[in-house]
Amino acid sequence: MADCNNFYCSCERVFHPDLRDKPIVVLSNNDGCIVARSEESKRLGIKMGVPFYQVRDMIERNDVAVFSSNYNLYGDMSRRVMSMLSSFFPKINIYSIDEAFIDLSEINDIDLLMELSYKAIKSIFKGVGIPVSLGIAPTKTLAKMASVYAKKYKAYKGVCLIDTDEKREKALKLFSIDDVWGIGRQHAKKLNYDGVKTAWDFTLKSESWVRREMSLTGLRTWKELRGEDCIQDEDMPYKKSICTSRSFPNQGLCEIEDVEEAIANFAAMCSKKLREQHTVCKNIGVFAYGSRFRNDLPHNNIFKEVTFDVPTNDMQEIVSHAVRILKESWKLGSYYYKKAGVVAYNITEDNVIQTSLFDTIDRDKHAKLAEAVDAINLRNGHDTVRIAVQGYSGNWHTKNEYISKQYTTNIKDIIVVKV
Repeated sequence: MADCNNFYCSCERVFHPDLRDKPIVVLSNNDGCIVARSEESKRLGIKMGVPFYQVRDMIERNDVAVFSSNYNLYGDMSRRVMSMLSSFFPKINIYSIDEAFIDLSEINDIDLLMELSYKAIKSIFKGVGIPVSLGIAPTKTLAKMASVYAKKYKAYKGVCLIDTDEKREKALKLFSIDDVWGIGRQHAKKLNYDGVKTAWDFTLKSESWVRREMSLTGLRTWKELRGEDCIQDEDMPYKKSICTSRSFPNQGLCEIEDVEEAIANFAAMCSKKLREQHTVCKNIGVFAYGSRFRNDLPHNNIFKEVTFDVPTNDMQEIVSHAVRILKESWKLGSYYYKKAGVVAYNITEDNVIQTSLFDTIDRDKHAKLAEAVDAINLRNGHDTVRIAVQGYSGNWHTKNEYISKQYTTNIKDIIVVKV
């Protein structure tokens, strides 16, 4: 498992080297909550998810650098890291923006493996500027655990290897059950109630108990912690629902053109996320509502859904239905909408689609078009090619007072070096 250290903060540091040892936080959409912290910020006691206004005084007192989320920059930096990683390890499976699983089964020499691992993280840091930790173990769950140790303890020099039962047992005894990959919040509460405090405690439970008390995912996690590799790439969980939404600044939006543009962009993003995880959805829902704190403004809440005849991830189809839903639900009047979004659900894999005899869409043609658009946008920048209704007004864009430049994706923001 390759894991980028404090990824969002590390991306900002690449272009602000003066912040190399300074505390940094990154804010969520509309600069609402803290979603990323550097190690220095963690030591100050700044908690993940805390509203920004609650810790503003602490941040100012400690001279903490603050950034709004810059997803274009983070996405491109992730692509660069993964590209360099794949040059050292051809068989990688990208799990998230800052994580990837690596198949090392063909490397049998431990010394060679460690040498290659150190060389990879050193080269990535030199080439991209992002620190990466590697966790190496017989199973994905143990590898993810090892990557935490590699990140936490400097003695590992960025690479933690769990290759013996002795190392595995020691790692499990020191690892909280709450932090184990695959153990959800509800299962963690139940396990704590049953006296399971560490990953090692969990492995001591019988298979029959785990099978009875937990889901199939829980049983797989139990086996993985005991050293049995049973989570294959095709078993990796995909999102069962996808929601793309934004809160709007100030009092919100009241013009249908602005809300329509926002909904079109949210629907396009849902479509993109579906394609990225090779899934399709049967339903989408569109919602918009006003601020519950503004009693001085008239309120009108919108929520309506549609069922597709054939499960889809086609951007044209999803965007057009989302916009139609909004127009059908729109009420005339001075209604201000503070938040809106699109939800895709009833999601299945794209290779098990139940088609319809009366389907009027040429899905092969649409799929090829979507593939071409994705390739163009990957090469030339996010939303270079878009559906017209997505627009360019930006009236619905979120508040981002502290956003950095898009150094790697916008030619206007490229750093100029004067000699």
